[in-house]
Amino acid sequence: MRIRAALIAVALTGLTALSACSSGANASDTLKVGVSPVPHAQILKYVADNLAASKGLKIEVVEFTDYVQPNTALVDGSLDANYFQTVPYLETFTNESGAKVEWVQPVHVEPLGLYSKKVKKLDELPNGAKIAVANDATNEARGLKLLEANGLIKLKAVDQPTVRDLAENPRNLQFVPLEAAQLPRSLEDTDASVINGNYAIDAGLKPATDSLALEKAEGNPNANGLVTRTELKDDKRVRDLAELLGSQQVKDYIKQTFSGSVIPV
Repeated sequence: MRIRAALIAVALTGLTALSACSSGANASDTLKVGVSPVPHAQILKYVADNLAASKGLKIEVVEFTDYVQPNTALVDGSLDANYFQTVPYLETFTNESGAKVEWVQPVHVEPLGLYSKKVKKLDELPNGAKIAVANDATNEARGLKLLEANGLIKLKAVDQPTVRDLAENPRNLQFVPLEAAQLPRSLEDTDASVINGNYAIDAGLKPATDSLALEKAEGNPNANGLVTRTELKDDKRVRDLAELLGSQQVKDYIKQTFSGSVIPV
């Protein structure tokens, strides 16, 4: 799915997100933030319930189940910020849409993992195994690099590889591109699937223990972070939220709640 096409589709069909509003919030001073349900909404609700009052900040948490609407809602002014994506994903979105949005700061890493209901170890994957990967350019490349790092394939030297950029595929793996949100469901029909951390956790998987292979957190360029429109980059509400998301209280909450499946930056 191309981001530009999705942007037009969402603009035509409207937003279908469910929102959880802070009680007594006034639209003029409330910061509306779009998030994925897990772990972003959990983390942001912790901030809203326990830390925001110290800054006089009111937060409205708006949940989305895909990776497209949080950006389109930010662009059209329905949101003031979002917290769900990585820098590479944001760069792809801005390059294709021309949107005036900016990265504020990283918050956490959700290691991408390879999961299976058919095998317990990587070396048990059969020749010709069906492997599902995300169909958006950023996460497809990230998933293929994970497979390469674990010796399953070799990729051509390109910045953002796709399944067409295999230099070596000794096991004749078959790749099945799917929307990222559908990858956990694909486990019933594939030998293994590369699943984003938030969708894995939401599906009841534990990345730290259930994955056949997992991205390393150290030096990982795919931290999830806070993003806003360019005109709001110096907004006090955005800066206050950034400070809270980077606080030791939030780091401790992430460590205690997600047991290594989500790692604070």
